Formats: sequence, structure tokens, C-alpha cells
Amino acid sequence: MTQSQRTLIAFYALVAIAALITTWGQNIAYFGDGLFAAFQSFALEAKANPASRSISVDIGFFLLAASAFMVIEARRLGVRFVWLYILGGFLIAISVTFALFMIARELRIARQPERGGAWSLTVSDLIGLALVAAAVLALSWFILT
Repeated sequence: MTQSQRTLIAFYALVAIAALITTWGQNIAYFGDGLFAAFQSFALEAKANPASRSISVDIGFFLLAASAFMVIEARRLGVRFVWLYILGGFLIAISVTFALFMIARELRIARQPERGGAWSLTVSDLIGLALVAAAVLALSWFILT
């Protein structure tokens, strides 16, 4: 592993830690009444004003693009458990799990630099990405209406 790769991994780790602390420092306020009530309150407040709607929809579409990238890179490089990173993006924060995926990706590249050619998606990958797209579109519609 090169020094550049170690530095990049450290950077991604710092991003993941900072993102977890800052997002969950806010999200924890919603859990006083249980998980379902937390999601309901969070979703309703995401609709509160044009700024919250804009950033919520923006993050949703970033999650969709990042999901496609993560699945393709995972298949190309052999990174395991890619769907856990994506699920974590919905349940924890995409800023956390995308940074964690980038660490796993960089570690895989460091171990096998020659691996990087052809890749293919499975039917379950395509179905999973379609479900992510449907979830993002549904949440965007909910937030914008």
C-alpha cells in the first residue's frame, strides 16, 4: 500500500467519523418516541421549507448515484457486502457509509491493483438498484408534495 493510499484511507475515515457524529448528533433527537415516530417526524420535517426539501431531495439522488457506483465498483473489484453499505446509507447516513465503502474499495485496490477490468451486475443487483431508485423517487415525491 502506498503512502497516498494510506492518506486517502485516513481521510475517508475522518469523513465517516465526522459525518456520523454530526448527523447522529441531530438524528438522536427524534428517537424519544420510538423508531416509527422518529421516521415519521423526520420525514415531515424534511418537508418544512424549500431549503429542507432541496437538501433532502439532493441527498436522495446522491444516494442513488452513489449506490450505482458502489455496486459497480464492488463487482469490479470484489468488495464484499455492498448492499449493507447501501442499506446503511438509508438507516445511518450516506455520508458515513459511502466513506466506509471508499475505504473498503481503496483497501481492495491496494491488495489487488491489477483487478479493475470488466465487471457485470447480477439480476439481484439490478433489482436492488431499481428498488433504491423507487425509494428515492417516492421519498422525493413525498418531500416535494
